[in-house]
Amino acid sequence: MPAPKAGTHHNNKLHVRKGDTVMVLSGKNKGQTGTVLLAIPETQKVVVEGVNIVKKHVKPSASNTAGGIEERPGALHASKVALVDPETGKATRVRKSIQDGKKVRVGASSGKVID
Repeated sequence: MPAPKAGTHHNNKLHVRKGDTVMVLSGKNKGQTGTVLLAIPETQKVVVEGVNIVKKHVKPSASNTAGGIEERPGALHASKVALVDPETGKATRVRKSIQDGKKVRVGASSGKVID
């Protein structure tokens, strides 16, 4: 079997999903929290509201007649974010557990169900 191309992953799963509250663990936005707006499992990236703001030059279009420079959140690698435990408000790792026949996510630090 040939080696996979650079940037591809066999397991396209993320530990966070859209709507989760996450905290940035490293980089220039370390310590900031926000909600996941978009999760991209193929590239292992997430877009978090209010974090990693980048400037995007936009051409005029029908919806934006003026064009100009927009500020929008850029993508971060998923390994740089951790789920925020609703119990403690701190970043935590996630475990999977089966409760009442359903697989649920559990905060590793507090043991409470996250959802």
